[in-house]
Amino acid sequence: MLKINGLTKSYGRSDVKAVDNLTLEINDGEIFGFIGPNGAGKSTTIKCVTGIIGFDSGNIEVNGYDVVKQPLEAKRSMGYVSDSHVIYDRLTGAEYVGFMASVYGVSDADGYKARLEKYLDIFNMRDVFNSPIKSYSHGMQQKINVIGAIIHNPKLFILDEPMTGLDPQSAFQLKELMREHCKEGGTVFFSSHVLDVVEKICDRVGIIDKGRLIAQGTIDELRSSGNASLESYFLSVTQKDEKENTVSE
Repeated sequence: MLKINGLTKSYGRSDVKAVDNLTLEINDGEIFGFIGPNGAGKSTTIKCVTGIIGFDSGNIEVNGYDVVKQPLEAKRSMGYVSDSHVIYDRLTGAEYVGFMASVYGVSDADGYKARLEKYLDIFNMRDVFNSPIKSYSHGMQQKINVIGAIIHNPKLFILDEPMTGLDPQSAFQLKELMREHCKEGGTVFFSSHVLDVVEKICDRVGIIDKGRLIAQGTIDELRSSGNASLESYFLSVTQKDEKENTVSE
């Protein structure tokens, strides 16, 4: 599971908080959608959770591990796909996934080979697995990025815009993989701008705007205010928040 309590983060000497007193609890077996406008604080939150950047106050627990006090244990129990899709393109796909497995101390005794075979088939990567990543298309690079992030079978998947560049078949397979992971007791923290996908696959959704959590609940709970879709609800609350801030200023 993932627990975020009172997370606050600002950059440099700015008085503007990128994340402002954010509190969330995401349960085992749950796909949680984390959405918001550009610059709302989604990626900053995720970078705090993964330990990429520090934060000003609050605390974060990943599967019972404090990310500040127990960083290695926390990182071993999560798999992270970033929105920037940075990857070592001078390696082959096989070398990259092997490197990621070694970082997490994964061996065949942990089911490494079986998972690898499964993922290569799911994402149709077997024919290019031994080719240099720099020869891959953008979509292929994203697929090898996903495989490397989850090869150690982490309890928590953290996926920041994971569908970017994926063909429809691969996107479908990734969504099925997310559902399967949660059925087995895992957790998925999923950020995306594609609200139709979020609406279809997420158990609960949180909406962040200007660093603050402005809404959270199941899809049905969010739509109960009379909105026909998650998109219409999202637009209504983010535009309302913008208008209120304009008036207060």
